[in-house]
Amino acid sequence: MLCVAYSYLGFSQTKTINSGWQFSEDKTNWQTVNIPHTWNQDDAFDDDLGYRRGLGYYQKHIFFSSETSANNHYLKFNAVNQDATVYVNGKEIGNHKGGYTAFNFNISEYINYDTYNVIEVTVDNSHNEDIPPLDADFTFYGGIYRDVELISLPKQHFSLEDFASEGFYVNYPHVSKEKASIEITTLLKNTALNKVKTALELVLTDADGNVVKTHIETLQLKPQSIDEFKLLLPEIKHPKLWSPDDPYLYKLQLILKDKTGAIVDAKTTNIGFRWVSVDAKKGFYLNGEPIKLIGVNRHQDYEGYGNAVPMALQKKDIELIKDMGSNVIRFAHYPHARELYKMCDELGILVWTEIPVVNKVTNSEAFFETSIKMQKEHLKQYYNYPSVVMFGYMNEIFLRLAFDKKESDAEKEERKKYTYQLAKQLEDLTRKEAPNHITVMALHFNELYNETKIADLSMLVGWNLYFGWYHDTIEDLGVFLDNQHQRYPDRAIMISEYGPGADVRVSATQPSRYDYSQQYQLLLHSGYYNQVEARDYVTGMTAWNFADFGSEFRGETIPHVNQKGLVQYNREPKEVYYWYQSVLKEKEPHIHIANYEDTITLLNSNQYDVTLFSNQKKAKLYVNDIYLQNVAFKDGMAIVAVPFVNGINTLKAETEMHSDVLQIKANVIKTLKENPNQKLAINIGTHINYSDDVNGVTFLQDRVYTKGLYGYVPSSGKCEKKLVPFNISNSNQEAIFQTMLVDCQTYKVDIPNGSYKVTLYFVEPDLKNKANIVFNLSNSDETSNTNISHRVFDISLNDKTVVSQFNMAKAYSAKYGITQTFEVDINNNVGLTIGLNAIKGDTVISGILIEKID
Repeated sequence: MLCVAYSYLGFSQTKTINSGWQFSEDKTNWQTVNIPHTWNQDDAFDDDLGYRRGLGYYQKHIFFSSETSANNHYLKFNAVNQDATVYVNGKEIGNHKGGYTAFNFNISEYINYDTYNVIEVTVDNSHNEDIPPLDADFTFYGGIYRDVELISLPKQHFSLEDFASEGFYVNYPHVSKEKASIEITTLLKNTALNKVKTALELVLTDADGNVVKTHIETLQLKPQSIDEFKLLLPEIKHPKLWSPDDPYLYKLQLILKDKTGAIVDAKTTNIGFRWVSVDAKKGFYLNGEPIKLIGVNRHQDYEGYGNAVPMALQKKDIELIKDMGSNVIRFAHYPHARELYKMCDELGILVWTEIPVVNKVTNSEAFFETSIKMQKEHLKQYYNYPSVVMFGYMNEIFLRLAFDKKESDAEKEERKKYTYQLAKQLEDLTRKEAPNHITVMALHFNELYNETKIADLSMLVGWNLYFGWYHDTIEDLGVFLDNQHQRYPDRAIMISEYGPGADVRVSATQPSRYDYSQQYQLLLHSGYYNQVEARDYVTGMTAWNFADFGSEFRGETIPHVNQKGLVQYNREPKEVYYWYQSVLKEKEPHIHIANYEDTITLLNSNQYDVTLFSNQKKAKLYVNDIYLQNVAFKDGMAIVAVPFVNGINTLKAETEMHSDVLQIKANVIKTLKENPNQKLAINIGTHINYSDDVNGVTFLQDRVYTKGLYGYVPSSGKCEKKLVPFNISNSNQEAIFQTMLVDCQTYKVDIPNGSYKVTLYFVEPDLKNKANIVFNLSNSDETSNTNISHRVFDISLNDKTVVSQFNMAKAYSAKYGITQTFEVDINNNVGLTIGLNAIKGDTVISGILIEKID
């Protein structure tokens, strides 16, 4: 094998040329960058609406020796977003449209030898009506963000010109437990002026490197042509089958030799013997056995990198996904780096992969052609991975149609027709080019897909369902699934997306829809899991999303980020990740104490509900080294009311084979006058606690006032709670500003005598943001900017007016996070009373931070 590799490097060579590119946005100011690169890693996360979508220019100088002049030289780009035009020495050699598949160009005739050659790439990520995706809930980062390769090939080689594939395709005419066969289709190119005699050797080895089968065939290559050959390996008896539990892989080498026996080109691929099917009544089958698919979706971007993510970090994603217990991954909404598919082969993760035809279709010949070409590239480039069992081509394609208020009924009917036509073409193409795979499409919660019959095209239908988040309740999921199965009993279905947003800084003792607490995230995920497990006809489910990801227009508790990840944007796990390990991993003993808050505040009680996760039946729980009780686990979790003492508490959960320890600081408060802490923060208008790392304090959930503590006085107005789920400019504390009390005139905090700095938090909720968000799947519109100057009120502390005629709309043009800070002395045990005196309109207030002055 070492000799093979050495000979191979002497002829066909590939090198990555990622270092030392020049980049410019205007062809005047240049900077040195390395690939992967994007120009949107910062501006897609600032407070300014939008991010740069336009042209970017790349240059690199490459030296070619005349010793290589007889070779064929290719430039290969593994992904450029989204429109790329390539030049060599000032001459245009080609253009590629589409930001997520590879492409290459033969640059041989443009090269000058024994000198440096100028490679230039013009990249454009502008909105283009003829290039999908047109619109989606993720950021379209511009740039050359995957590897660039320089490939030098002899006159005879595996063709690179079949949609940038590797020039060969592996098929399995028959696979069973008793025997398996492999058919190889190769595309061999000969650039010589005469026909050439070659030999193609196939070598199949097992996981230990032992040769299992070999086959050699002599081939005649026609001059200056690409020839297709089909070769069949001898049948393999009793093959070891590939599965998520046992991802056994063989290796296949394809070795092209010249007439002297010297190697001129070679390829290697994974071989996994498996077969799949899907049944509308019984779900998914792998190797003839039923298997419930439970896993995740994945977007490719990463905090601080945009989409230009180092491969080492991307590979860790796949390891985390496998370690969670997943047996399936949906690479959404576009093909991801091929190295990750190879990891899925090796780790045992079934793959759904798709192209980015998302939300809407343009009725143009160019859009149809680009979409078809995308799918051809997708199928050809990702065909040989054993893990890939599902090829998709559309996601929520009627989303914009469902919410479009400008199109006429006639235009909508026309849109339905041409969208169906494109879907039919993509379905037919996929079935033809990818036999022995399952075709898939993902739909959003809307009857349009049934009415148009587009849902009947693919072999498997994925429903993106957000019951209990955007609408209805968690339990309504099962009602919908049963209804669909009853109405369409011959349609195989799965849940392709589900999940709520969650922020690790947010917790709630009584979690509810749209509160971004980790507790509600667990509630929804566990509810979905149990409903899917109870229904054999449901193929499975893939959580949305593995990790938080960039979506520039979103304005949730973390602006510009979709927070539905099971792990954070930096890949630190949220607590629900550990719950999935408890229900999905059976072999390794596992126990974990959920840490929702590093510091908890207990008012009028010393008990706090602690959540534990485990795949064991029972455990023992110790608090501060004292045995508390035995814990029994159901569906991977248990909730225990734990008594805490003031200060640091140590919890230990112990099974027969594993244990976990967690330290939690507790502030046990009977009255605020006995509270020794220097800071008190209140998150007004919400039931959530928010951990503020900036001020080093937790903003406590709101409450009705009771003597000795804090809260709003209901008799002082309507005191209605309001949520404004949009980005708050000039602040990263959305979880404070986005909630508020409306029309509440009195708030009391019974702090003891002393000197304090009091900061009040406000936002004008009726100032209109410009972002138009339909992904909440709601028909509600944001409040108009008309007639917003009506909200004017005075602010007082203990009956002393500190702000007169407070008018946020007059001072700010958008939803700004506004703070007002005052110093106040408390005497005579009167505590603090905050007064909001309405002059025009309703008063609002979002938060209070009280800091003692020494």
